[in-house]
Amino acid sequence: MTPSFDTDLLQELTETSGVPGYEDRIREIVRRELDPEVDRLRTDSMGNVVGTIEGASDTEVVVAAHMDEIGFMVRHVTEDGFVQVDALGGWDARVLKAQRVTVHTEEEDITGVIGSPPPHTLDEEQLEADPEVEDIHIDLGLDGETAQERVSRGDLVTLEQTTELVGDTVTGKALDDRVCLFTILEAAQRIEDPEVTIHFAATVQEEVGIRGAQALGVDLDPDLAIALDVTVANDVPGFEPADHVTELGEGTAIKLKDSSVITSPKVNRRLEDVADDLGIEYQIEVLPAGGTDTAGLQRFGGATPVGALSIPTRYLHTVTESAHVEDIEATIDLLAAFLDTESPSQDYTL
Repeated sequence: MTPSFDTDLLQELTETSGVPGYEDRIREIVRRELDPEVDRLRTDSMGNVVGTIEGASDTEVVVAAHMDEIGFMVRHVTEDGFVQVDALGGWDARVLKAQRVTVHTEEEDITGVIGSPPPHTLDEEQLEADPEVEDIHIDLGLDGETAQERVSRGDLVTLEQTTELVGDTVTGKALDDRVCLFTILEAAQRIEDPEVTIHFAATVQEEVGIRGAQALGVDLDPDLAIALDVTVANDVPGFEPADHVTELGEGTAIKLKDSSVITSPKVNRRLEDVADDLGIEYQIEVLPAGGTDTAGLQRFGGATPVGALSIPTRYLHTVTESAHVEDIEATIDLLAAFLDTESPSQDYTL
């Protein structure tokens, strides 16, 4: 399946590195892409980027997706030249063995590997042990003195992976949440002369506690907020249908709840109505665990009606995150249509 969207931009976003608090490289791409599409562009002191299209009324809508990806910070370089790290975001250490990484220093990017000893050299206890991030050692292929000269405590580490089209899916690292960041950039291109003022926000530090969105919820005073993030698609062997949450190829997901938020029923109904009117495929998301920027926008600046769109994604928080091309297209279509038809007359009070 050939995507109808800009795969080059999506690839650039997903392959570029940017861990929580250090989203600089992603921020520059966002500013570059938003600048020609908006009336005003600003960056706050935390690093959130907000591009604003002025509407014909005083009603304001915030649309947000986060820029950061999970990664690591260097905490120690051993005398033998191995790098030990501290996690930035939620990692399952089981997926880290035998992965290639990039260590981002002030001067350069250095490739390293997280090795995995041959299984036939391990005893039964070692084979059955659950790995922890604290146990990881990154091999730079350098002697200890050289490694300590080139890598310092506080340097950043991301997993190294390309983004590819695999069948009908886009697969790679950091689709969480760059595919949704891409969605709001694509939607911004479609908006002309809206009735409401729209703030397109690229937020920081979501993976460590929705911190950027919380700050943004105080700085802005929106009448409505829509957050976009990926969501679980456990439609793979080993899971019962009730535990799939969403399924690839069934459309964008309209979130009803996760562990951090219950979205507004009125906003949900309008999202569904817009999708039904335009024949956009969608599914309903009920996520048992996990949180998104939606919660940060809902209550930290006062009570705000919120909705959320999610892109179903398999294998979250790994380097093989996978989203269906048609679900990405449906999310772009629904977000753009929703914003294009939003008006001051919409009443979301309960």
